[in-house]
Amino acid sequence: MVMSKIPEDASLDKISKTAWKTLVILSLLATMVMYAETMLVPAIPDLIKDFHISYSISSWILTTYLVAGAIMTPIAGKLSDIYGKKKMLLVIILIYAVGVSLGGFVTNIYEMLTVRVIQGIGMSMFPIAFGLIREQFPLKKLAIGQGVISSMFAAGAVIGLVAGGHLIQNYGWQATFFSIIPIVLTLIVVVQRFIHVKETHPHWKTEEQNPPTRNIKASIDIQGAVVLAVSVTAFLLALTFVETGDAVSSTTMLGLTAIGIVYMIFFVIIEQRSSSPLIDLKVLLNKTILPANIMIMVVGMSMFMVFQTIPVLIRSPIPLGFGEDPVSTANVQLPFALVLLIFGPTSGFIISKLGSTKPIIAGSIIGAAGFASLLMYHSTEFMISVSLAILSTGLSLINVGAMNVIMLATPKQNVGVSLGMSTLIRIIGASIGPAMAGMFMQTHKASVPGVTGTFPTPDSYSLIFLCALAISLASIGLAVFLRRSVSKTLVHTK
Repeated sequence: MVMSKIPEDASLDKISKTAWKTLVILSLLATMVMYAETMLVPAIPDLIKDFHISYSISSWILTTYLVAGAIMTPIAGKLSDIYGKKKMLLVIILIYAVGVSLGGFVTNIYEMLTVRVIQGIGMSMFPIAFGLIREQFPLKKLAIGQGVISSMFAAGAVIGLVAGGHLIQNYGWQATFFSIIPIVLTLIVVVQRFIHVKETHPHWKTEEQNPPTRNIKASIDIQGAVVLAVSVTAFLLALTFVETGDAVSSTTMLGLTAIGIVYMIFFVIIEQRSSSPLIDLKVLLNKTILPANIMIMVVGMSMFMVFQTIPVLIRSPIPLGFGEDPVSTANVQLPFALVLLIFGPTSGFIISKLGSTKPIIAGSIIGAAGFASLLMYHSTEFMISVSLAILSTGLSLINVGAMNVIMLATPKQNVGVSLGMSTLIRIIGASIGPAMAGMFMQTHKASVPGVTGTFPTPDSYSLIFLCALAISLASIGLAVFLRRSVSKTLVHTK
């Protein structure tokens, strides 16, 4: 009798051909989006110069994209439950295609930020993608699927940095946007033709799969989304006004901070009273899910802080920087992306064998070591590359482990909402990273003889990496707490 159960159990853990095909297509989407994001990174100093903007304002080139994605992500998750995952995935990809197509034609910072908002909406495709993986992959193989997608994010970063550096240096930053257009159009066709989803629509079961005559808008927390957007934007704008400490900037910063706090309180009240909240506080405050989400926020903050800081450091004139070109800037950051590419799938297999929490703790320690190395040794390009490789090793382990904990700890009926919340939290963390880096670069500047303009001083980079190190050290304690929480709850639900 024992032997008769073995084939049955084994079949439950087998990954189907349909699941693999879906994973490949979704991985290509991840590659495209990360390619589109990282290829623009070496151009940040060019955009500062072309648009005549400050370092703190330049952070909004990344932050606007991220805030838009953060707000749209949970909404897209709910819309996919109502209208179907494949349909919403196609709609979002089409919106993203419009954003990248317009990117190469912008002429000022306001047009750029508008286009970045449109592109940011495209970020909301990923909770839908992870939901599809959850539905099609066996429970014990989820970490492998998550690891593959994470590795393809890294592959996109590798391609984006290499291609972006050459495109910017030879053809200008506008060419980076134009290069994405044929890719995104091709993927729209691929998704339409080759992804097949059996939609369940939990609200339609008693209606013979026909949409019920109910107010669909009522199930989408638009009010909560608007209030959250105001709160997050106010907090990030407050960082932008931390400049020279003059009375006007200080008053504005305090006012924006107050607005952020008030609207965050309003948001919590709205979510508690909403019949279909944007963020399910009961799920979010779960003692296993909450610390895992905070770890994911740290990953997002760390990654995009690097994207904002390193290009400015490498391209600033000597002696405040290294005076390099876009290609050299991409090469310095390449080890960061290459290690993510290697450890993406590897982390998934490690977690599938050892569980999620041990790699998360190890990743937290390694990530802190990476920022410590950046703090102490950012005076040479080689040591910056080595430090980034160490950092990316830690971030990869944390990200895959934390996402696996969340997927396993969330009840199946709440997976879409939970993954949407996790992506939102990670993106909010990612939006904080550039804003924090831009604040320090704007407040510590100096001029270079014979060069027009002012540039961040070595102190600004030290402060950026010191803050990141402090946050990473705190995350180690959180990882230990998460391990204790998982050992008491999650293990018993497997």
